[in-house]
Order: sequence, then structure tokens, then C-alpha cells
Amino acid sequence: MSLASSYLFLGIAVFLGVTSNSFAKSAEGFTLLVPSIITAITIVLCMYALSLVMKNIPMGITYASFAGLTIIATVIVGVIKYNQVPNLYSMIGLAFIIVGVLMVNLLGNQ
Repeated sequence: MSLASSYLFLGIAVFLGVTSNSFAKSAEGFTLLVPSIITAITIVLCMYALSLVMKNIPMGITYASFAGLTIIATVIVGVIKYNQVPNLYSMIGLAFIIVGVLMVNLLGNQ
């Protein structure tokens, strides 16, 4: 698998992670069957995609990138779907996460 494919699978893992997080909220504590099943399926597929990424990208870089990007994307979904707008301090923290993901990926292997 090429490095480009690894980053494609990382994007898929982030998408599946955000989907899982969104459906976990909709599952209302896993009391609703369909959102609970979708949550379980998407998190398993997410972990599978991450395992493929780790064939070419070191585990720490993979997980740091996955976690940071999933957090940012989940916040965006929260704003759009649930009207959960972060405050100023949360926005500053999110900006640090973005900078961290960029540093890990662009400067981490030098």
C-alpha cells in the first residue's frame, strides 16, 4: 500500500469515527437499536481502516492524526447538526489541535 493510500484510509477512518460519534449521540445511551447498531458497525470499520494505515505510517503518528482530525470534524458536525457552538477557549484549543496535527504530519518525520 502506498503512502497516498494510507492517507486515504486515514480519511476514511476519520469519516467513520465521526459517523460513529454522531450516531452514538443519537443512540441516547444505546437505548435506540438502529443508531446503536450503526455506531458499533462504524467503529469496527474505523478500527479496521486505522489498522491498514498503520502498515505504512507509525502508530503514534496515525493515532495522533486520527484523533485530532476526528475531534475537529466531530465539532463541525456538532455545530451543524446539534447547534453546539464552541466558546472562545474551545476554539483556541481546537486551533492548537490543528497545529499539532500539521506539525506531526509535516515535521514529525524529519
